[in-house]
Amino acid sequence: MSKFKGKNVLVVGIGRTGVSIGRYLSKSGAKVTLTDMKQRNELNEYVRDLQDCKVEFDFGKHSPHLFEQADLIVVSPGVPLNIKPIEEARLQGKALVTEVDIAASLLKVPLIGVTGTNGKTTTTTLLGEMFKTEGKRAFVGGNIGTPLIDFISGDQNADYAIAELSSFQLDLIEKLVPAVAVFTNISEDHMDRYSGMDAYISAKKKLLQACDRNTYVVLNYDDPLLVRFGAETSGRVIWFTKKDPMNIGGDFAESFCGVYYDSESNKIYDKVTGQEEVYDVSMLRLFGDHNKENLMAAICAARMMGIGPKTIQSVIQSFPGVPHRLELIRRKNGVFFINDSKATNVGSLEKSLLAFKKNPMILIAGGKDKDADFTRLAPLVEKRCHTLILVGESKEKLNRAIGDFAETYLMGTFEEAVLLAYQKSRSGDIIMLSPGCASFDMFRNYEERGDYFKQIVSQL
Repeated sequence: MSKFKGKNVLVVGIGRTGVSIGRYLSKSGAKVTLTDMKQRNELNEYVRDLQDCKVEFDFGKHSPHLFEQADLIVVSPGVPLNIKPIEEARLQGKALVTEVDIAASLLKVPLIGVTGTNGKTTTTTLLGEMFKTEGKRAFVGGNIGTPLIDFISGDQNADYAIAELSSFQLDLIEKLVPAVAVFTNISEDHMDRYSGMDAYISAKKKLLQACDRNTYVVLNYDDPLLVRFGAETSGRVIWFTKKDPMNIGGDFAESFCGVYYDSESNKIYDKVTGQEEVYDVSMLRLFGDHNKENLMAAICAARMMGIGPKTIQSVIQSFPGVPHRLELIRRKNGVFFINDSKATNVGSLEKSLLAFKKNPMILIAGGKDKDADFTRLAPLVEKRCHTLILVGESKEKLNRAIGDFAETYLMGTFEEAVLLAYQKSRSGDIIMLSPGCASFDMFRNYEERGDYFKQIVSQL
């Protein structure tokens, strides 16, 4: 019998994850209500997805009695934990969980969890390709694509689960114990949701705290915060770095377990299993040194799960990248158009600006601000960009922070921004959409924003 049968369950937040967990719980015999501050007409597509399930809805508010009556409250990733009904439910001792935690408690296969501020999606997708190429069945999803609970709802027809995990998904976890935990990097993000950087780091650290002594913990040695994580975990640490361990010296060099990138030879050296393997990355199709880091993170996790070197080299040469992340979409009259809509924070935008060192650049940026510090972009903008095209809710704040470091235009619509960028371009220029902000001021998500950019560019 399902442990949810007959229980009153409240799902807070009606979106992709809310629909998936609502369906699972309803079919498990729970009495499910979904609540959202949006009105029904704004959520029709999600309501339709649940028309075959016996669930109730609460639109336009979070009715207090629903929280009081609930045996279990499932909080969707996009819902802040500091809203009044959730804070009151906590004071009342109500059980608060996330979809990821419910799914993890029911998982029958090893879980590889990938988190970090930037690079999660590329690393997760690379891992999926490595497992697929090796002939190992793996579910790939979580914060990208398919929620983990959908894998649980099916026949779990895979030998591994690879899940991208956001800080929002990790906030409340208690049941999740990963076989491998991958941390790509940590930098400022979501300051509109967290009280400060320490609170954001604490959310990421939830995955570290979930690791036991059998967990492989993959960490970026070039990130000082993650070096501290290495000293705090009980798991088995596997490092990746762009530094030669022998140059670091000491105990680190002697006991090094992991992979490192050598820029002179353009090769990655793998010392995960004790026997050195070498990968040629000269044919890697991903822009930017940060993608070498993502690749190394994926190699560490893949090698610990038995993926062979030949498979990894094959994926290095064939992997095309992920949509909306430094995606070359067109070349017209010598101008290159790059769709980097997935750059939703300042750290990601910084890495994108660093990815192109030769071509002059026109940057299209802006969107919904996450209380970010844009001033740190100034040196890179001055060095890399001859023109800035700013759009969205944050355009005035961006202009104050970096508008003096390039020829700058503030635009009313997204289409006008793209058209002006093309008018200002010359042969050899890169026009890059890399917003550095969330998309929710103008679009449902970064995918819709990137697709609209591609549509406009295709019609030029």
